[in-house]
Amino acid sequence: MNMNKGHLKSLSKDTKAVQNQHMMDFPIKVLQIGEGNFLRGFFDWMIYECNKQGHFLGSIAVTQPRPAGKGKIEELKRQDGLYTLMLRGFHQGEKVEHPEIISVFSKVIDPYDEWMEFLTLSENPALEFVVSNTTEAGIKYQPIPLEEGVPIESFPGKLTAFLYRRYLHFNGDAEKGLIMLPCELLERNGDSLKQCVLKHGSDWDLPKPFMEWVDRDNLFLNSLVDRIVTGFPANESEKLFEEWGYKDTLLNTAEPYHLWAIEGDPSIDERLPLQKAGLNVRWVKDLVPYQMRKVRILNGSHTLMAPLGILSGLVEVKQAIDHPDFYRYLSMAIEEEIIPTLPFAHNEMMLYGKSVLERFMSPYVHHLLADISLNSISKFRVRLLPTLEEYYKAKGSLPDCIVRGFSGLIRFYKVYEVNGNYIGKSFKGKEYVVKDDIKTIEFFREQWLRYESGDITLLQLIEATLSNQYLWGKDLGYIKNLGNELCLKLEEMID
Repeated sequence: MNMNKGHLKSLSKDTKAVQNQHMMDFPIKVLQIGEGNFLRGFFDWMIYECNKQGHFLGSIAVTQPRPAGKGKIEELKRQDGLYTLMLRGFHQGEKVEHPEIISVFSKVIDPYDEWMEFLTLSENPALEFVVSNTTEAGIKYQPIPLEEGVPIESFPGKLTAFLYRRYLHFNGDAEKGLIMLPCELLERNGDSLKQCVLKHGSDWDLPKPFMEWVDRDNLFLNSLVDRIVTGFPANESEKLFEEWGYKDTLLNTAEPYHLWAIEGDPSIDERLPLQKAGLNVRWVKDLVPYQMRKVRILNGSHTLMAPLGILSGLVEVKQAIDHPDFYRYLSMAIEEEIIPTLPFAHNEMMLYGKSVLERFMSPYVHHLLADISLNSISKFRVRLLPTLEEYYKAKGSLPDCIVRGFSGLIRFYKVYEVNGNYIGKSFKGKEYVVKDDIKTIEFFREQWLRYESGDITLLQLIEATLSNQYLWGKDLGYIKNLGNELCLKLEEMID
């Protein structure tokens, strides 16, 4: 039996699922841009918890940010917006293993095939929130035209068109502004998204009153998310399906730990009652301490291990953390390089760092390094480059672990094209797929081809990489000896 709405009542009680089909009939209060594992294991679960307790009484319209995301959107449609989430791990010393069927999606839209339906959703008077997770690369301004009836791929562009349609429909009603809650791991993500929207509005010569409405009557809140969401448990799925009595191709798994810090007025919890539902959500005046420790320690560790781990033939975070050399490497990076650059209480940061490593050790966390490696360049820029720069500024030397990770990153992007995919090879010749924006991948492909043909030296390849402002937002050539150190480490990683 496949998962769908018609089978809800007959599903096995062993799933421990609460059968709340009526939740899907709640009015749509949220537009969600992003259908991936993270939001389904984080925000959507939170809304489900709120609805179970009778607090929010709202549903979600979900859509994908990119045309390439059609697979999960189509699967969500086939499953009537339903999926199973299994929380498992250790919480306060107790083992947790709890599956539930999440029923919060009342509408599933492919904006590339259903563009007008997507825009029409903006006319919904009950809509209050826009939640997104499009990766760090998603909140980026790109000059694009606004054409009648033509879908917009850019997330900020898509949102601008959506807000403009809402503005026109409600005649600029101040009460119909929306609250944007971006979950992308980007510092000041709400501020960045707002700047992109206003820039698109200016590009498209949209009316000044609309621009004022966006600025005055819509909230773009900076937020920080923290939960390890591990996705589909491929090695265990058939056993679970047999136990539950149904098949769910969108089965998702996550750890019990969760934190959402949102820079906004606590009164918003009356409209989005996450704290009221007992969730670890904090409405704060200053997001910086939460942002820096999480992005640089937890996410920085992920980004540090993914390229090197894949190159070394590893598949999951758990394999990396169980490997004595990798564990030692990550511990040194956290304790000796990342934490000393953070302007917060050292003991508190050390405790957080140890908790991160413990979370990585969970036997239930099957977090694929390939998933973490998506858009690795933009992730390195946000998560690890600040540590490298601040360490260099404070000590006048280079952080050895971060530099080694940087070298591994460059080696990871040594790719060739096969049928539209970009393929790299590990140290032992095992193939892997690199996924990033085309301009980034093509830059590295060209540099590596020039190196292999003898047109440039390895040092020249690295210098070209460091000076590429598209990748880093600046020229990194100012960091003394960085090129030479990268070259020395990279020489050990190439044939």
